[in-house]
Amino acid sequence: MKQIIVTLFCCLMITVGLSAQNIVKGVVKYNNSEKPLQGVSILIESKNISQLTNTDGSFILNNLPNGDHLITIKKEGYETQNYPVSLSGSPIDLGVIFMYDDTLSEDQDLSVITITDDELNDDASAADNISGLLQASRDTYLRTAAFDFGGSFYRVRGLDSENGTVMVNGIEMNKLFNGRPQWSNWGGLNDVTRNQEFSNFLTPSNYGFGGLLGTTYINTRPSEQRPGVRVSYASSNRSYVHRAMGTYATGMMQDGWSFLVSGSKRAGSEGFVDGTSYNAFSLFASLEKRINDNHALSFTSIYAPNRRGKSSSNTQEVFDLKGIQYNSFWGYQNGEIRNSRIKELIEPIFILNHYWDINENTSLQTNIGYQYGQLGNSRLEFNGTNLNPNSGFPEGGGANPDPTYYQKLPSYALRNFPDNPGIAFGLQQQFLNDGQLNWDKLYQTNIDSKNRGENAINILYEDRVDDQLFNASTIFNSELNDNINLTASVTYKNLRSENFASVLDLLGGTGYLDVDGFASKLNTNPLSVQNDVLNPNRIVTEGDRFRYNYNILSNVVSGFAQAQFKYNKIDFYAAVTATKTDYQREGLYQNGGFLSNSLGKGDKINFNGFGGKAGFTYKLTGRHLFDFNGAYLTKAPTIRNTFANSRENHAVIQGTTEEKIISFDGSYILRTPTVQAKLTGYYTKMEDANEVSFYFADGVSVTGADNTNFFIQEILQGVDKKHFGGEFAIEVKATPTIKVKAVAVIGQYTYDNNPNIAIASENFVGLSDADEFGRLPYVKSYLKNYKVASGPQRAFSLGFEYRDPDYWWISATTNFLSHAYIDVSPIQRSSNFYTDFDGQPFNDYDPTVARELLQQERFKGYMVANLVGGKSWKIDNKYISVFASINNLFDKTYKTGGFEQGRNANYRQLQNDQSLDTPVFGPRYWYGRGTTYFLNVNVRF
Repeated sequence: MKQIIVTLFCCLMITVGLSAQNIVKGVVKYNNSEKPLQGVSILIESKNISQLTNTDGSFILNNLPNGDHLITIKKEGYETQNYPVSLSGSPIDLGVIFMYDDTLSEDQDLSVITITDDELNDDASAADNISGLLQASRDTYLRTAAFDFGGSFYRVRGLDSENGTVMVNGIEMNKLFNGRPQWSNWGGLNDVTRNQEFSNFLTPSNYGFGGLLGTTYINTRPSEQRPGVRVSYASSNRSYVHRAMGTYATGMMQDGWSFLVSGSKRAGSEGFVDGTSYNAFSLFASLEKRINDNHALSFTSIYAPNRRGKSSSNTQEVFDLKGIQYNSFWGYQNGEIRNSRIKELIEPIFILNHYWDINENTSLQTNIGYQYGQLGNSRLEFNGTNLNPNSGFPEGGGANPDPTYYQKLPSYALRNFPDNPGIAFGLQQQFLNDGQLNWDKLYQTNIDSKNRGENAINILYEDRVDDQLFNASTIFNSELNDNINLTASVTYKNLRSENFASVLDLLGGTGYLDVDGFASKLNTNPLSVQNDVLNPNRIVTEGDRFRYNYNILSNVVSGFAQAQFKYNKIDFYAAVTATKTDYQREGLYQNGGFLSNSLGKGDKINFNGFGGKAGFTYKLTGRHLFDFNGAYLTKAPTIRNTFANSRENHAVIQGTTEEKIISFDGSYILRTPTVQAKLTGYYTKMEDANEVSFYFADGVSVTGADNTNFFIQEILQGVDKKHFGGEFAIEVKATPTIKVKAVAVIGQYTYDNNPNIAIASENFVGLSDADEFGRLPYVKSYLKNYKVASGPQRAFSLGFEYRDPDYWWISATTNFLSHAYIDVSPIQRSSNFYTDFDGQPFNDYDPTVARELLQQERFKGYMVANLVGGKSWKIDNKYISVFASINNLFDKTYKTGGFEQGRNANYRQLQNDQSLDTPVFGPRYWYGRGTTYFLNVNVRF
């Protein structure tokens, strides 16, 4: 009897315990279609409890504590729902919860994406723009960096976009050549790429290991796009002038099919900078078939050809004469603007995905991608020659047609003819009254040459890169229980990249002699002038390849694994990755200067990369959190920074190895109903990087050379950089309709060692100090503690936003940016700077004067104001919205970047130039845009 009573008592207690469990459940649907919504966040923020709805829109929150709670239900693009509940042991069923369109927030988000997309198409900086990586972030600081700081080419933590991973439907889009995503590949498709998931910095991602700046995952699955039609028109004076865009999505239909199509056209004869034409159209088509409850297939195609005119960097002298909108790359031809520097991109993308929901908590996504096409950058060649009938050597050549060529500017006359100021005045007036490319003269020069029976002197050609990239990956996710989530992936990439120069326009000529105009050792090596010994003295015409022609072959295999743990007081994670990379050059021309190491396949270069990262979030309370992340990784250098001179030979940068990176950050986070704030400190150290650049230099000291002026390759090896700083952002909801935000960032980004530097030239081959590739031995470049040219290292923003219940909003910000530095010349910080042609130091070298000459320029700080606003209407089932922005409201002029010209390579050259009021070879700068506008009208139904 006692055992029976004990058993009944235990059963009763179990029953009571089960009935006392607090459960909240419900189903979330879209109000227009009454279809379930997947991926809706269900939150109890005070308890740090969160969950996403399943494919049928359902959710269940288990084991909730007794008491009063506020359940928040939100998803990007929908109005947030809040449900107060009181739990005392009984389950609560919220039933069907309908989500309504949040047209105001959606318009704001699309506006940010549109604006950053516009910034990404700008070539006004030597470096790339990171805005696209940040546009999906909800973080106050990162959104400020994307929108308000983007026009200043601000880089978060001083990092390039190669440090952020971009994925489209599971396929990584970062280029193997330079590690950066090519944003124009999907430009103009804002409607279908707005569904993005961003993992900040080192925080875990459900798709891959990511980079120092995090992971941006773009999801274009038709079944997860809002059904309906969207049509929009935009006008701007930034990159393009007009944009028209249309999108149609079916959503998931009853037969399991869903379709998504979108297209846009962007055009303009010139943007804010003179002569920067723009012509692009974009097409997107995707379909998906849900085979059953567990399997779905989708296919996506993207075709976004883009053709646009580029803008020039200018010296201070040119800016003083012509202003910030001046661009030397264009001129009039038959009354029409024609830009000589055109970037044309045509690289279609095809992606096939298989989605397998193995069970309710486990999924496997398999992805296959293929991309091919061409990237071309055009420019003028003005060194056309003819063969001397007696010697057989080429002779001739033309004058540099660049209107900012140093011999055409007043500073040249002031330096060389100081006693005749009339020459300088004449050049000044000529430049002020015209100062553009003279296409008629280029044609006439060639016509005169043709009439003499000679080859073309001037031609327009393009540097082409034709890639074929195969990409396959599989991503595994499993929620083992309420606390543990596992993620793993495997990726394979195969690249075949064709690189060559191609003649675009003979400019009235009949043919062009394909020889190397910089070759100077014809007496000792007559073949050195030949770009291809197998086809000597070839006359090329339009459409022919010439100058250089080679392939780059690459394979990349990588794996990734990650575990995430979530508990009431602490969340933590750990992730590891491993990558194997190989590169190989295949020369299709036998270069006359490198007969034995330019043709055929060179050695295969292999790199092994490993990485690990971990972090935790400690929740002191629901409002006070502490977050820490750390990582160490090694990675292969990009193709660009592996080969020393791939256009001419197989040479690999000596001593090249995997780059090493260590990084960590720590944050304090405050979350209350009215205040959101975050304070972060970070540190990053990068080691063993390479950098390669090409330019013409005066004052290069080489033993045995017959002069000191050469076209060189400058190779930096073993570069270390250190980045650290702090970030603070706060957003205060002052009233139900007004938010105030402030951001402050202070960083310091410096070179952290004195890396190796070597210069190389075909003309050095055979000299006692040079190797078979014309490389001189490494010396030190004394760069330690110089600032890295990575945009403003300090930035501050203060702004407010008003959101009216009648669906209109306005936002204004004032931003101050400072501590941006010029990119210094490494060769001027090496022994070449103080060494004479005989290898001895200059007898007039003064270290004090040298320090003044080599002082790094810091640009002046500046303040810009931005104004943004919008209005939405609902008319029957149609949503109409208008968005407008004005950037740099008060037309502030400021420098965004620049670089020292390496032409003055030694002490005497630089001192003579800098002693002038206006240096002939002064630094070249990029400037921010003046006042610009963007206007967008959108209709959705």
